[in-house]
Amino acid sequence: MINFQYLRTTTAKSAIALLGKDKNAKFLAGGTNLIDLMKRGVTAPEKLIDINHVPLKQIRQIGDKIHIGALASNTAVADHPLIKEKLPLLSWALQAGASAQLRNVATVGGNMMQRTRCGYFYDIEMPCNKRQPGTGCGAMEGFNRMHAIFGTSEKCIAVHPSDMCVALIALDAEVILANAKGERKLSFKDFHRLAGDTPQLDNNLKADEMIIGLEIPINNLAKNYHYLKVRDRASYAFALVSVAAAFEIVNNKITDVRLAMGGVAHKPWRLTASEIFLKGKEASLTNFEQAAQLAMKDAKSFGGNDFKLKLAPNTIIEALNLAKSKA
Repeated sequence: MINFQYLRTTTAKSAIALLGKDKNAKFLAGGTNLIDLMKRGVTAPEKLIDINHVPLKQIRQIGDKIHIGALASNTAVADHPLIKEKLPLLSWALQAGASAQLRNVATVGGNMMQRTRCGYFYDIEMPCNKRQPGTGCGAMEGFNRMHAIFGTSEKCIAVHPSDMCVALIALDAEVILANAKGERKLSFKDFHRLAGDTPQLDNNLKADEMIIGLEIPINNLAKNYHYLKVRDRASYAFALVSVAAAFEIVNNKITDVRLAMGGVAHKPWRLTASEIFLKGKEASLTNFEQAAQLAMKDAKSFGGNDFKLKLAPNTIIEALNLAKSKA
């Protein structure tokens, strides 16, 4: 690791001011991903700005929205009575991620900012356009069992690793961002990016901005929901495929539905076409199967991850069935 400067701040305003003075600075919260990247030589910030004492840990309801501060821990959010009552899908997704020890430290903002776990990205001796643009994608012709089947490009087929973010895109969350000029809100679906020609860019956060928190509208999806994560082992493993599913049933018809997937794209993947198909229909196995096939329309595999073309629709069907069974 290179030498770096360590600073501590207690306000969002001062944190943003410090960030603006050094383009190579990074915010340090839980550090569960950043420190790993520094140890492996994947990233080498010249300055770390410790923001753990900035008061952004609140979880509260304001009007018809739940507000979550960027520094709230994953455990605090998952276990909060308000989240468990109003947004249980988010609670389930958070509990599926990492170990209890890591969830105690990891923050909401940090979870959003975590980088891919692609082995070629983490190995500085291997080619990786995400780590070093222009060097190539080692996974394209290499070991790609964990990799994307949606939204891929010739430059990168890595996947976003978060479970929390899959639930947040399904719940129509908004991200609150701030810089020296003020705050702005960004739809969660627009926060993360597909790889395209710039795989080194994971999101649309500007260089001078800080994540302040999230706003999530309260909905009627707290009864029939499920977060299903398929992985190689029962705990502390990233998803091969995951599905966040939630819907509302009135008079045996689906009146609202949310579907999103993880482990399949460079960003959390919303299944909009499947949602449109299911609205107004019965919550039946036949309709679930058709929705799953719609979701796979543009899927493309790369050899090692061919199995995801079957696993992904089966996981969608199972998640929807499990959500229905909560009735």
